[in-house]
Amino acid sequence: MITFTPLSGAARSDHTAPLAYVLQVDDVRILLDCGSPDWCPEATKGETEEGDGPAWEKYCDSLKECAPSVDLVLLSHGDLSHSGLYPYAHANWGLTAPAYTTLPVQAMARVAASEDVEGIRDEQDVGDNPPADSALEAGGDIPGSPTPYDAASPTSSSGTKRRKYVATLQQVVDAFDSVNVLRYSQPCHLQGKCQGLTIIPFNSGHSLGGTIWKIRSPSAGTILYAVDMNHMRERHLDGTVLIRQASAGGGVFESLARPDLLITDAERASVTTARRKDRDAALLGKSIASPTLMNFIGHSLVLELLVLLDQHWNFSRLKYPICLLSRTGQEMLTFIRSMMEWFGGTISKEDVGENGTDGRRDRRRRDDDHDEEALGAFALRHVEFFLSPQALTSTYSSKDPKLILAVPATLSHGPSRMIFAEFAEIPDNVVLLTGRSEPGTLGRVLFDKWNDSQREEAKWDRGKIGSNIMMDGVLRLEMHSKVPLQGAELEEFLTKERAAREKAAAQQAALARNQRMLEADEAESESDDESDSSNSDSEEENEVERTLGEDLMDTAEEGAKPARNGRAKRKRGQGVDADGDWAMGGNEPDEGVTRISFDIYLKGNVAKTTSFFKSAEGQTQRFRMFPYVEKKRRVDEYGETVDVGMWLRKGKALEEDTESEEVKEAKKRKEEEEAKKTPREPPSKFVTTIAEVQLACRLFFVDLEGLNDGRAVKTIVPQVNPRKMILVHAPATATDALIESCANIKAMTKEIYAPAQGDTVQIGQHTNSFSISLSDELLASLKMSRFEDNEVGYVSGRVSSLASSTIPVLEPAAISHFQSASTLHQPLRGRTLGSRPTQSLPQSTMIGELKLTALKTRLASIGVQAELVGEGVLICGAAAKKGASITLDSLGDSVAVRKTARGRVEVEGSVSDVYYVVRREVYSLLALVAA
Repeated sequence: MITFTPLSGAARSDHTAPLAYVLQVDDVRILLDCGSPDWCPEATKGETEEGDGPAWEKYCDSLKECAPSVDLVLLSHGDLSHSGLYPYAHANWGLTAPAYTTLPVQAMARVAASEDVEGIRDEQDVGDNPPADSALEAGGDIPGSPTPYDAASPTSSSGTKRRKYVATLQQVVDAFDSVNVLRYSQPCHLQGKCQGLTIIPFNSGHSLGGTIWKIRSPSAGTILYAVDMNHMRERHLDGTVLIRQASAGGGVFESLARPDLLITDAERASVTTARRKDRDAALLGKSIASPTLMNFIGHSLVLELLVLLDQHWNFSRLKYPICLLSRTGQEMLTFIRSMMEWFGGTISKEDVGENGTDGRRDRRRRDDDHDEEALGAFALRHVEFFLSPQALTSTYSSKDPKLILAVPATLSHGPSRMIFAEFAEIPDNVVLLTGRSEPGTLGRVLFDKWNDSQREEAKWDRGKIGSNIMMDGVLRLEMHSKVPLQGAELEEFLTKERAAREKAAAQQAALARNQRMLEADEAESESDDESDSSNSDSEEENEVERTLGEDLMDTAEEGAKPARNGRAKRKRGQGVDADGDWAMGGNEPDEGVTRISFDIYLKGNVAKTTSFFKSAEGQTQRFRMFPYVEKKRRVDEYGETVDVGMWLRKGKALEEDTESEEVKEAKKRKEEEEAKKTPREPPSKFVTTIAEVQLACRLFFVDLEGLNDGRAVKTIVPQVNPRKMILVHAPATATDALIESCANIKAMTKEIYAPAQGDTVQIGQHTNSFSISLSDELLASLKMSRFEDNEVGYVSGRVSSLASSTIPVLEPAAISHFQSASTLHQPLRGRTLGSRPTQSLPQSTMIGELKLTALKTRLASIGVQAELVGEGVLICGAAAKKGASITLDSLGDSVAVRKTARGRVEVEGSVSDVYYVVRREVYSLLALVAA
């Protein structure tokens, strides 16, 4: 049985992202994608602290609850909406199940998640470090303070507490390092609890390494998970493999056709996308006409735009720069240059140079000159990388012409938001949006503003390129930043940090002292005889004991006065221990009260030392000073306990001695360089300000998301022709449009589900598997037929239990038994006296798929002419000869072989030799299983 539950990105939902679904196949729970929402949406007037909370709260709670029980994770794309929350769930919510994806998705997901978490953590307090004391309120961290998970972030200026689940940079690296990578069309047979399942990735287009997952189960059949596909070829990517190109004959890829269940999205089922050349012309025209073009993009779109713009800059010989504003831009380019085998499209076939030609000769020359020049379209000679807006503005002024590509595309935080607040106030600048972004973000606010200003026939989903609009008015934006502490705030923080450090050190020293005392108390006590014989110990131990005795006596001389009969008096408030651990405090009795002495009889050589306790006869009395812990030698049954730590320290010392001076110097230099690279972050605080941006620039939108439009979706889905289908990741209008389109196709399945967020859909029935043994008599009576690499046969028998085995045995069923049973149970009414009971004839079954092209080739090899006449009909015999006149005799010797839509094969013709030959060859291509 198959159970499907959308955690986020459901059908008929206003929030179609992020994507995360739980697919349960029998007892195996599979998590399909694990996307993250936008953590910094715009504050709305209707939000209150008593409201329903953030939009992602229900999704995160559901994922947190089911994460420990997930057995398999499959990631389809490397952007935040498909894999952004995986690092946090992996580190904090117990999502440690094996995860699979392709190599580019793993690399691009790491880059995108690193960019996102660094951008948010540099601007806002996500609640990882709780305020252990008031020092943390200023944004500082105390070493050693605990870091609980799921802490609530500070209250925003709008009064809404928003819980943010933002991973650390190290958690991102660790999570994606644990992901297993596969190649396209590489079957992976799972083990453990997932044993029996096979997963195969296929190219989906849209993003580098984007994947369609095919899941094969022995009980549930074939499941296809295909979301965010693109059938069109782009500059750096080929279209999805689901639909073959027209040059390859078209149609659906055979391995992905007719699945038992298709899970696909319908987000753009009601959208008509403009032609590619119109979109490119609009984009390049704006990039030349405007002095400064601000283009906000996501990581999945960076590659396509960089290739397009760099080639256009080469062709047009433009001089002003292309500025990519991203922390991980150079890291991303390093990854993609090592994955050239994953690219397709046209970048591997052309390299536009300054003269506008393909540049093959120049490319060959550059290959010999320098490796970087051999990268072709990914050399990106006109692209400059900047880590922050400050670095960009210090290099180029706001008046210099340039093209700025900034992330993220939602403009909710990071470089894109900061650069927008600064450049949107300058007239003649153009803000270009390449996607609609998530609802509630600044990117969606700007898109709605542009779309509402367009004519009805020029809106974004009508297949036309709209016009730019002039923005005006004032836009209030919350700007978050992290600033270093200064002045009194810095002094107060350092004072509190110093006090906290001293307190922690004192606690550590107290713990160490208590540990030493506990270890001494646990030592095995020695008998009096052994104590007397300890006088023959080594000189080193005697010296240690002598030193301890002298120190204690000095302390006693300073803190107490001798009294008669071995008794001493203490003054009120006077203590023995310098740390005050043994001070009596204000509870001391009066000074005249005589107290019992702590003097105890002392054994060993300590008594030989000079003591201020003298007897009347002048003989030395042996006393032990209090407090005192006598150290005992620990021994085992072999004589003495081996100190392993001592040997480890000696081994390390020997290794250091054997190292050469050059190695030591190299290690020292490396440590110094690492210390310089990772300087300690100065104490800082998070500041939120309200910026009033006077809008004076132009706004334009070009759809460059690279996804199927409604026409493609309504064409591809019926060709795949699944037996059952689940729609996800779609608004209500798009969901209804695709369901209505499928309902108009007779051959299309009518079992189409569109579950809402949190709803569960159950498909099929729960199946149980049992073990059974075949008897030798039954195996001897079987008639096996060969099909491909397997042999199949029809089994009819009776299950019996044996006392010697716990597994039931299938034995041949006696005909007389069935006859007698049928005779006894068949009613006598309606039967003629003396007649036999009616017996149902056994039916034969043919297994396999007949291909008419294979049948034609086989008939030609034995001398029978055959010709395909279209619509799944193969004419065999005399009528199939080219140029031969059709007569009654030729029609009599001809046979037609047809394949119907339901998979049936019909052989039609007159009784002749050709008919029997064709029928025999048809049977030979199939496996006949006789009942």
